[in-house]
Amino acid sequence: MNAIKNIMRIIMVIIKVLMKFSVFMLTMFLGAYLLAPMGTINSKNVDMTTFTNTPNDAMMMIFNSEYFSGYLFSVTIALAVFVVYLLWRVHEVAVHKAHERKSSHIQLVFALSLCGLFVHKAWWVLAIIIAFANWEHIGASISRVIKNSRASNLDLSDTKHEVQS
Repeated sequence: MNAIKNIMRIIMVIIKVLMKFSVFMLTMFLGAYLLAPMGTINSKNVDMTTFTNTPNDAMMMIFNSEYFSGYLFSVTIALAVFVVYLLWRVHEVAVHKAHERKSSHIQLVFALSLCGLFVHKAWWVLAIIIAFANWEHIGASISRVIKNSRASNLDLSDTKHEVQS
């Protein structure tokens, strides 16, 4: 029974990937159709015998197609949008980490991330440091240092009183 569930899960993942690919390709072909008028080829009548390494006639027919130019344009737009999306995800890594840890600094990290985006990248680095720092450990360490310094100050004051007596 467990094997059947695993097989069905794998089949569903494959179907999901194929569906996403199909939607992507349909979008690209729609973009090629819509953007084809912008891809007017101005060099269709170039004498190809002047070149030493020329593609065959079938390839030249594809290269001279306005729809191929539209397809390349839509793929370029999709790639640019995807790169911007990935850069945004990298930029927001501090906010996601603070949210994942349920930190009380989420709003500060978000504000510093925006400052890093628009003002200076040093603010983004500070947001990363705040988001990834273990504040419980830092607080405990500072408390321990303060407690130890007070205890050593008390020991020193007791020693001074003993020496003066």
